[in-house]
Amino acid sequence: MANQAPPSVMTFAGTDPSGGAGLQADILTFASIGCHPLSVVTAITTQDTVGVDGVLAMDADWVNDQARAILEDVQVSAFKLGLLGSVENIAVIAEIMADYPDVPLLIDPILTSGRGDEFTNDEMMSAMTELLFPQATLITPNSLEARRFAYAEETDEVALTSLDGAAARLLAMGSEYVLITGTHERTQEVTNTLYGNDKLIKAYKWERLPGSYHGSGCTLTSAIAACMAHGLSIEDAVLEAQEYTWQTLKNGFRPGMGQYIPDRMFWARDEEDPVINPGDGSVKAH
Repeated sequence: MANQAPPSVMTFAGTDPSGGAGLQADILTFASIGCHPLSVVTAITTQDTVGVDGVLAMDADWVNDQARAILEDVQVSAFKLGLLGSVENIAVIAEIMADYPDVPLLIDPILTSGRGDEFTNDEMMSAMTELLFPQATLITPNSLEARRFAYAEETDEVALTSLDGAAARLLAMGSEYVLITGTHERTQEVTNTLYGNDKLIKAYKWERLPGSYHGSGCTLTSAIAACMAHGLSIEDAVLEAQEYTWQTLKNGFRPGMGQYIPDRMFWARDEEDPVINPGDGSVKAH
């Protein structure tokens, strides 16, 4: 008798040879939380733990064919979008997502690398807001990204705008929920804020850890997708995924000369204080 299959989560993302972010981070996170990872390569990058040296976008037909082949074969419980590579890829992915309106769609709208290397131009930003945000269950920009997307036509005022105002504009673009992360804000604690139904739903405060991390945003969005694939509500998934991500950062390691990398498998090396229950993929808060 065959074992029951774990829920499958599909990511559209660029590769990261360092394993810190991108496709590799998504796959590790899905697996860590008890999901089966499905992956569509949108771009190939040349990068290490210090920064990004090059990005080669995949041909949009290849992106489409990768996704359609798997979607005709495997049932997907959640979608996660990261680095998309080109306007053409965004358009193709939007068409695919439109065919699966009942599957949660989570978007990490990546604009730059941790070092500040640009991934997304103005044309790609416009395509995302017009084609993908209206289909999204949740978008998870950091505070800098939230302001840039919300005030794209008012660049001189971006730094002065409130996150509540940015969230209102992002919700008006069509996403059901918005989670703005606060690691880039100059605050003693990190405050992540969830918005939905045209209001602030909850602010979550976390101890600010020392160091600079490569792939924390990918980890958080992927963790939310994995939790939702297990059947958690959006609010429960956001809370559980933040706890998981904070633990990956607390247990992060520095394999090279650049940033720290979240340890997505920390629970497998911490026998005294496990946080994940691998049997059902649930995340246990301390």
